Amino acid sequence: MPTAPPPSRDVALETRVFWERFKKEITGALVIVLLAVSAFTGYRFYSDRRAAAASALLASAKDAQEYQQVIARYANTPAAADAYLLLSEAQRSEKKFAEANTMLQTFIAKYPQHELVSTARMAMAANLESMGKTDEALAMYQQIASAYPNSFNAPMALLSQVYILKTKNRNDDARRICETILTQYRTSFWAGEAMQQLRLLKPSSSTAPGPAQTATAPPLLVRPPEGAPPPAPQAPPPPNKP
Repeated sequence: MPTAPPPSRDVALETRVFWERFKKEITGALVIVLLAVSAFTGYRFYSDRRAAAASALLASAKDAQEYQQVIARYANTPAAADAYLLLSEAQRSEKKFAEANTMLQTFIAKYPQHELVSTARMAMAANLESMGKTDEALAMYQQIASAYPNSFNAPMALLSQVYILKTKNRNDDARRICETILTQYRTSFWAGEAMQQLRLLKPSSSTAPGPAQTATAPPLLVRPPEGAPPPAPQAPPPPNKP
């Protein structure tokens, strides 16, 4: 018995039916996509113009007050991050070490992934040294060398520990750090500086020789005082009897 052929499909009719059925949903989705693209494009345009204006203002800034203007007017821009570092350096030049460290700490908190975070910590440790807080500075240098072993600041942090340890008469600890620099950073500039410091270090256990350790010349080799008569010749020993 012959089978009936399948009914032919009218693609245009099916498309029209689909459009009429889901017209509102499709239109709404297209509107949302267009609005998102427009918003993103506008935001990028606004961000780029804002970043350019911040960079121009930072380039013309010369003192702490102008750096603060960049931070206040253009927060969360790359120029604002740089302004924090420049402001802390200006405060350090004015010997405002505590204020500079506060500014550096704010920079680290706002930009924890910034490539100059280790540099900011190095500046904080140097400020602590300038304030006479050598123990805190030493601890911060140790943290930098441990947390950022592959950064360019790591060997500098190690060598800064050597200088502090030398002032504390901890020569053995300073020597170990110099050897660490020579092992881990042998091809860097800091390896030569570590070698020079290692040559200057003396063992902390070395003591000056006491009276019992002082060598004395034999009596016959002692030079007689000026004007003294020459010593009398000694008689030869008697011959041995058989």
